[in-house]
Order: sequence, then C-alpha cells, then structure tokens
Amino acid sequence: MVYQPAAGARDLLPLDVEKKRWIEERLQQVFHRWGYHRIITSTLERMDTLMAGEAIQRQMVIQLQQNGEDDELGLRPELTASIARTVVTRMAGLRYPQRLYYNANVFRRTWESRHNRQQEFYQAGVELLGAGGLLANAEVLLLVADCLEALGLQGWHLILGEAGITRSLLSAFPDNLQHQVRSAIAHLDRIAIDNLPLSDKLRDRAQIILDLRGPSTDVLQKVSSLDLDEEQREAVNNLKSLVELLESEKKLPLILDLSLIQTIDYYTGIVFEVVNDTESQARVLGRGGRYDQLLGLYHPQGENIPGIGFGLNIEDLYQILLSTQQLPQVTPASDWLVAPETASANAAAFAYAQKLRDSTDLVRVEIDLGGRDADAIRQYAGDRSIAQIAWIKADGSPEIESLR
Repeated sequence: MVYQPAAGARDLLPLDVEKKRWIEERLQQVFHRWGYHRIITSTLERMDTLMAGEAIQRQMVIQLQQNGEDDELGLRPELTASIARTVVTRMAGLRYPQRLYYNANVFRRTWESRHNRQQEFYQAGVELLGAGGLLANAEVLLLVADCLEALGLQGWHLILGEAGITRSLLSAFPDNLQHQVRSAIAHLDRIAIDNLPLSDKLRDRAQIILDLRGPSTDVLQKVSSLDLDEEQREAVNNLKSLVELLESEKKLPLILDLSLIQTIDYYTGIVFEVVNDTESQARVLGRGGRYDQLLGLYHPQGENIPGIGFGLNIEDLYQILLSTQQLPQVTPASDWLVAPETASANAAAFAYAQKLRDSTDLVRVEIDLGGRDADAIRQYAGDRSIAQIAWIKADGSPEIESLR
C-alpha cells in the first residue's frame, strides 16, 4: 500500500521550504520595520469563535469529530477572528494601538467537485487594532505596497472598495432580494440582475453599483451622483481623502471598486484585494479590510474596538515569483563534513563539529556516521556540494580538505 497525504493536503520538501522561507523572511523584515510583533494563535478554535457571528460560513470550516464534548471545534479558516478573540481576552490591559503580524497555516473546506482540491494554505499578514480613521487605513495599504516591493514583485495592482458604502447602497433593495443582488454584484453577473424581479429604478441602481469600478476620479464622481444620505456622503468623502493620500505616495497602483464584496462578511469599512496582472488570468495575492465591530463579538462587555488588516497568500506569491528566478534554486549545502578516521576519534569529531557550529557565523556542519571508506565519504560530500571535509585523526587533530 502506498500512503499519500490526505485529500487537499500536501507535503513541502526541503527545497519547497527554502523557497517558502525566502518569501516569509522578507515579509517578516517589513513587518518588523513597521513596528509589528508576531502573534501565534491556536490552530483549533471553538466554532462560535471561527464563525465570527455568522460572518464566516459554517461550510467553509473544517470541523473536528468530538466525543462527548459540548464545544464544537474547527480548524481556523483565517486568522483575524482568532487574533480578535486573543486580543480582547488575553491582552485587555495593553495600550492601543496594537500592531500584530502572523505567519501561519489556515484550513478551508471546499465543496467543489475537483479531486484533491487544496484545503490547507499558508498566509502572512497583519492586524492593526485599536486605531480607526484615515492614517490607520493608509498605513495598512502602504504596508501592503512595501511588502510586495520587498519581494521584487512586478505587475500588480490594488483593488479598493468600501464595504460600508456598498452595504448601504444595497439597503435600498427589498430585504428578500438583497442577498441575490449582493451575490450578483459580487460575481459581476449582469444577467442575474436582469432576471431579478426588480423595478426599473432598482435595476438601474444595481447596474450602477456594478459599474462603480475604475479610475478613482471616475468612480467617486459616479457614486456622488447617486441619491446619498448624510452618512453615505461622509463615507464617500473619507474614501476620497484616503485615495488622495495614497495617490500622493505614487507607489500604489490603485483601482477603485465599490462593487467589491468579500465572501467573509465582518468588514465594515474599506476592503481591498491585491491582484497580479502579469498572467493571462488575474491571481488574487491577498485580501484585507476594516472590521470595526468584530472585536466587540468577543469582548466581555461587548466593547467595539476598531481593527484593520490583511493576509497575503504565500502559495500564490510563490507561483508568481517562480518565474523571476529570485527564489532559491537548490537546497542549501552543508559547509562542513566532519569525519572521524577511527573509532577512537569519534568524541574528538563531535567536539570539533561543535566548535565549528559555535562560530559567530551560521554554518551547517554534518558528522559522517561511519560505514564508508574515504572515497565514498568524498563522493557523498561532492554529491551534496559540501565545501570542506575535516578528517579527525586518532589524536584529535583535524586535517582540512577543501572540495571547491
């Protein structure tokens, strides 16, 4: 019997891990420079935490079989809900804002018919908690741009929407049709809108919302022409101020899209997607947005604490960067192979290897584990691209042989 990974899971071999680490380390350096600190939350969570007040669909969560336990448990499909729960229950005495980042795996159930559809993913991202307003929004979006610049990524743009504006524009539709209109807009499905039982005025409104995408000046002009109440006008003006600030930085290629609707429904303000546009088919590299009511779900007193964040998809970044030849092409070789020439030199070989490992620079040192003659040891070292062999003699003295 040949054992394979579970359906939807996969193994990462050493070279895959080196490439993944190359991406993660560069992102981590950016997070550190912006003052963010790493947080690690539990892979397992209670279902009521993971579903974030029904904002995350139950069928998205991979649930675990429980024997005699009252609490339903699942694997996290994303990190934001878990971090929100952690901050309000474990970090309540700390001063805001809190700048946190993560690098972790997430699990999502897929209900598509495709065989072995991936269900485990790797993400890196940030959460900025306890700060609302223009500057916090701008910080997170400019941080996205800094991350992609650190990876040397070319040909990407950011699609920016505003969940509060989009949700309020949808409130004009009958309650029994809002979900269908929302779904049609999310999938850019004009035919579905045409087939819904709407008045001509509401159908025109749905088509206008569908067309609120493009250069920021055009979109802001279109949405301003709609019949907006005072709260909607304020939200549009806030969005305009954000766009002006971002465009003054000239480092963030921006498309405004007020039809942008995320599948996770806890967003209350700006939402965004990072999209690669160098391939024939656009690839979403990451998503994020503002969620000013999420932390209140977990707070003992129900206190709302503002939050905004994003997650980048490591696998998608990996696929884009493969073609650039930036990622490591080989598994790193060891620097040294320490080989005792006789059994009496074994202790001296371990001592010499430890001396090498204790040097100020990080070095990879292997011990030859015996059972091979000198030619076989040299052959092994050559096959593994090991730079030097330290032959340890019976008296403990080393003889260095360079293989390069």
